[in-house]
Amino acid sequence: MPPHVDAVIVFRAIQKGASFSKDQVRQNAVKAEKQYSKLINTLTRAGLKAVGRRGESQGQLLVMVTCPQKVLANLIHCERHSDFLYGLPMSKLPSANDFESGPLSPADRIRLIHGFISSTPEDGGLGIIPGQKEWGLVESVMALHDHDFNDHWIHLWTRHRIASVELEKIRDQFGDSVALYFFFLTAYTRALIFPAALGAIYYLFGRPYSASYSTLLLLWSIGFVEWWRLQERILSIRWCTRGSWRVEKRRADYLPSFPWWKQEMRMMAGLPVILLFASILAVILTGIFVLEAFVTELYKGPGHTYVAFAPTILFSLFVPRLLAMYQRHATNFTNWENHEHQSNHNWSLSLKVFTLSAVNAYLGLALSAFVYVPFGETVMHFVQSHLFTDGRRALALLDKFNINFNATSHLGARGGGGKTVGLSLWEWDRKNARRKLNSSRLQEQMFAFSVTNQVVDTFTEIGLPYILRAVESFRNGKGFRNGNGKAHGKKKRVAFDDEPVGHDAHGREEREFLERVRSEVALPEYDVFTDYSEMVTQFGYVALWSTIWPLAPAMALFNNYIEARSDAFKIAVHTRRPTPVRTDTIGPWLESLSFLTWLSALMNSALVYLFRPPDQQEHGSGTMVNANATDESQHLQHYRPNGLAATRELLMSALLIAMLASHGYLIMRAAVRHILNRAIWTGSREKKEAERVEREMKDKYLSSLGQRAPGENGVLEMAGEWATFWETDEGMDDIRKMLKDA
Repeated sequence: MPPHVDAVIVFRAIQKGASFSKDQVRQNAVKAEKQYSKLINTLTRAGLKAVGRRGESQGQLLVMVTCPQKVLANLIHCERHSDFLYGLPMSKLPSANDFESGPLSPADRIRLIHGFISSTPEDGGLGIIPGQKEWGLVESVMALHDHDFNDHWIHLWTRHRIASVELEKIRDQFGDSVALYFFFLTAYTRALIFPAALGAIYYLFGRPYSASYSTLLLLWSIGFVEWWRLQERILSIRWCTRGSWRVEKRRADYLPSFPWWKQEMRMMAGLPVILLFASILAVILTGIFVLEAFVTELYKGPGHTYVAFAPTILFSLFVPRLLAMYQRHATNFTNWENHEHQSNHNWSLSLKVFTLSAVNAYLGLALSAFVYVPFGETVMHFVQSHLFTDGRRALALLDKFNINFNATSHLGARGGGGKTVGLSLWEWDRKNARRKLNSSRLQEQMFAFSVTNQVVDTFTEIGLPYILRAVESFRNGKGFRNGNGKAHGKKKRVAFDDEPVGHDAHGREEREFLERVRSEVALPEYDVFTDYSEMVTQFGYVALWSTIWPLAPAMALFNNYIEARSDAFKIAVHTRRPTPVRTDTIGPWLESLSFLTWLSALMNSALVYLFRPPDQQEHGSGTMVNANATDESQHLQHYRPNGLAATRELLMSALLIAMLASHGYLIMRAAVRHILNRAIWTGSREKKEAERVEREMKDKYLSSLGQRAPGENGVLEMAGEWATFWETDEGMDDIRKMLKDA
């Protein structure tokens, strides 16, 4: 059986991939020796056991840490005492035998020890914080996977629902944050059954852009968000984490003396940066949209088949780089804001990053719905005129230098003197250009976002890490090795001097254990932000845009069935073990869901008003035309007999309709929130438990002050000259006399 390791501290004695002179190497070695000695002494003085082993690469050291039961019992007592003082739900007061009172889950054990190591001394920790100046050579503090649980978890795929059945076990292994994500994913997936069935019915039998479908979809969105708001509250009471932010450790970079108004000003200062990057991203996406929707359709010169790939290439070149640059700036701004707790820091950073992610996700559909369909013909003519003007200038320049551009160039249009002023590279005929407009563009985009992109994301999460690790392994002269440290193929590795080289079972087991530790250290850290962002973005597609293609909820439902398994596989195989975190909410994602629900009220009302057919189109046999085979531009033509001016008037009317829908959303949300609160929260077991715990804590506090509860004081004795007045009662005698006379 391998040794029990609670934490692994990754220590980098020599910077990886750097070349130094002899003097620099000597200075770095002295610095590493001092800091490593300080690290070991700090851990051992705190009662922890620590020992170092060599890592995978040169200069990397792995410090294995285990916590004795006596130290762990003290950590448990301190935490429960703090929970009681700050009003967290508890079933009992802290006592001297907290450790013996019940088993401690692996996640709680890791969380307590990790927090003890990496918290500031002001919060009772050792202050070993990666990246801080005092610990510049400490790269990270991590925990090791429980591979028996991981294997069992993965094997449940074929028999059970991976998230819901093992929710409590997931919490015991990975903590509240990961368990809350899987609970959200399971609840959201189950909630998708209703819009998936509804969308299939309307896709087969309903009218396109149905107002009833959009209304029911909005009600579902509001109901799910408000239901989840109550579920968070219920889970926080059930898991005893409600109000956990009160006992959260402070960030090492936090400045306590920093005025609150300066923090608010710094948070406001980040808004122009967000708007700047959002504007740049919008300009890039709009340019790519015009190129893809109009320019590539008009081009008919050499290589026109390959020119169609130009928008995708430009998107791949510019958008990921811009988003990465923005994330770096957003991280710097969030650090500059000086948040006290990591949860507040993550909240602010998540909102910043998701803002641009939402623009990137939804702007293409918005341009198609509100620019391409209503103004497609006008924009096409505008692009044609500019291409024609530029073509004349280019031809004049080529003619000036007597250059024959292409043998296929010919007279496309004639100007004064009979000279050519056009090229055959572009489509100049307006009727032919109008026919190139794609009437089903919105449906095709929704299919791409709902199906194609989700397949690519799944491959990126599951398949791509395998490929990258295989390439890295073979580059280092090793066989393929997965996240469990199991290698396949011929492996070339020389044992380190401090490793056991014997052939006994103990030495072989220790070598296998160290190899597994090194393989886990090489994995990236798990970030729940990516998974939440993916699900919230998908919710936006369903709530905002599934009126265009009602099968989108069904595709999302199928994707989430796979998503739960792919996320579990990613955690178990492709990332380090998540560090457990106490939390009672999904954080900023709940507010993002609320915002998307409000936006869906505006978007769906505008889409229905713009594209809903004026009357029911039927075949000669009397059956209705397929809802998704209709042409949005034909629907719009019905409302704009006077051309562009009427279209602008129609869009203004759609804007007013959307504003009215916004007020309707507020009324519907208030009604749904009230009904769900009465149906789910009022009288629930969790509410009674919360009231009982609060009453018990207050009662024990009063008892500690020597105050007795009402009813425990006994019969009050009256004294004084009026004592006999209170002892004589004539009422009963008078009633008996009345009965005797009767």
